[in-house]
Amino acid sequence: MRIICLCVALFVATVSTATLAADSHGHAPLHGGVVSVVKEIDFELIAKPDLLQLHVRDHGKPLDVSKATAKLSLLSGTDKQDVELKPVGGVLEAKGSFKVGAKTKAVALVSIGGQTSTVRFVLK
Repeated sequence: MRIICLCVALFVATVSTATLAADSHGHAPLHGGVVSVVKEIDFELIAKPDLLQLHVRDHGKPLDVSKATAKLSLLSGTDKQDVELKPVGGVLEAKGSFKVGAKTKAVALVSIGGQTSTVRFVLK
């Protein structure tokens, strides 16, 4: 009886782990940022006090952002900061001084190839 219970427990644990991996659909952060998914496109925001980067992936593959435009609004408490992100080496990026921290909210308006998406993030 103990062997059967142990086998069932191992089976449930294995299925649960596989289900969790399948449910993520590859939407995990690959660069240590926060991921938001819009229209099956992954947007990963890396927000540091001196650097903002937005990585864009379609089914795990980076999208060409060389002609993309993006505007990011950072909302931290009562402070709001609007930042334009420019294509740099395959990502959308801005350097400067940014108020970012836990629970900072960010809203990005991203245009790629004629498609515009509004993407929301909450920083951890």
